[in-house]
Amino acid sequence: MAKTLYQKLVESHTVARLDEQNVLLYADLHIMNEYTSPQAFAGLKEAGRPVAAPGQNLAVVDHIIPTHPVSIRVIEDPSSALQATNLAKNCTGHGIVLFDTNDALQGIEHVIAPELGMIRPGMVVLCGDSHTTTYGAFGALGFGIGTSEVEHVLATQTLVYRLAKNMRIRVDGLLPPGSSAKDLIMHVISCIGAQGARGYAVEFQGSAIRALSIEARMTLCNMAVEAGARGALIAPDDAVQRYVLDRAPEIAAHHLDAALADWATLYSDADAVFDVEHAFDASDVAPYVTWGTSPDQAVPVTGKIPFPDAMMDATLRAASEQALRYTGLQGGADIEGIAVQRVFIGSCTNARIEDLRVVAAIVKGRKVAASVRAMVVPGSGAVRRQAEREGIAQILIDSGFEWRQPGCSMCLAMNDDFLLPGERCASTTNRNFEGRQGRGGITHLMSPAMAAAAAIAGCITDVRKLGDAHV
Repeated sequence: MAKTLYQKLVESHTVARLDEQNVLLYADLHIMNEYTSPQAFAGLKEAGRPVAAPGQNLAVVDHIIPTHPVSIRVIEDPSSALQATNLAKNCTGHGIVLFDTNDALQGIEHVIAPELGMIRPGMVVLCGDSHTTTYGAFGALGFGIGTSEVEHVLATQTLVYRLAKNMRIRVDGLLPPGSSAKDLIMHVISCIGAQGARGYAVEFQGSAIRALSIEARMTLCNMAVEAGARGALIAPDDAVQRYVLDRAPEIAAHHLDAALADWATLYSDADAVFDVEHAFDASDVAPYVTWGTSPDQAVPVTGKIPFPDAMMDATLRAASEQALRYTGLQGGADIEGIAVQRVFIGSCTNARIEDLRVVAAIVKGRKVAASVRAMVVPGSGAVRRQAEREGIAQILIDSGFEWRQPGCSMCLAMNDDFLLPGERCASTTNRNFEGRQGRGGITHLMSPAMAAAAAIAGCITDVRKLGDAHV
């Protein structure tokens, strides 16, 4: 019987079939952070249960950590410090590897796991964070889980899992100059809606997907959850194989042939049936910018903010009206030219070395506008060091950017990096919800290239107008 890639991954990890809709799913790797794990460890302690497989669990301090450019970081906020301290105690007590506050390998969980060779094709990876879908870039099934589920995984290395339906999104053609994977996924979300993939595992296929770098594929899969996807997948190819083997030298030679043979089976069969299919042409994708408070409220930078009255759906119309009230914008206005006071380049969506290279190419020899405070927060210590070796960091500093330490930072403003009420930010993050980057703050999602252009111009601008930039 023909199967989709999603079905193959689920079946290969099914410990038991519970009923028609639910299975007991085995997890190859479980990743934790200081924010979503405390109650889970408390539950284990209360029940007197050990961690079933410590070696298949990993912990990171990334959400609440300060990013000030100091050599030794100290978490000053008492509640945040307690979260980090408790995570360290729990990991020590259960024998779980922790990348703590000042570990050289510390970084955002969805950045460090791939760069350390921990994510491989065919795996099931769980984490108490919704953007675990990032790992679909490797042909691995990753998705976020809740705190009670974190406890279950710690105790059993399994999860009671409700099966998803199958969706295929095919993208052919090539992205034009100035457009990126971030623009592509924003285009897709704006077309199918914030609930357009709800209940589905999405597989991306097509020539445009195969042409993307591995880091760009991570960006694509990372934001698929913003369309409601329960998973995002791309069949692994030679590029994925090279990426993984370069970072996982510990795969023993006598295991390598078997691993490569298994990875070669990870694709949807030609006659596999998908419940829903969408098709897009990459050449149609322009640089995108959000205008509202949901990732699907986005238009090309050359477009105009829509009129809520023109929307036939009452729910969408009401959401748009509220979004415009919050953002202080009006239907029919140009998105280009809107002034920004902050620029944030970072997050698990766009804080990898490839993203920073793009930013540096655009801002080199230019200065951040005097009206803008701009910061770059690399995704990991490794990314930070590589950017410094390549001269990227110095280019950013010379242009007027703050060069910070790694962490989630202003993506969700759980540390002291946040917007003030009324501040408007050009951001490379994944969510633009009300108050997401700070109470009363206004977020415009865009690509690293577009955020770099906004920093220089002091307003939302079309990066393609910077003709000498390599974007």
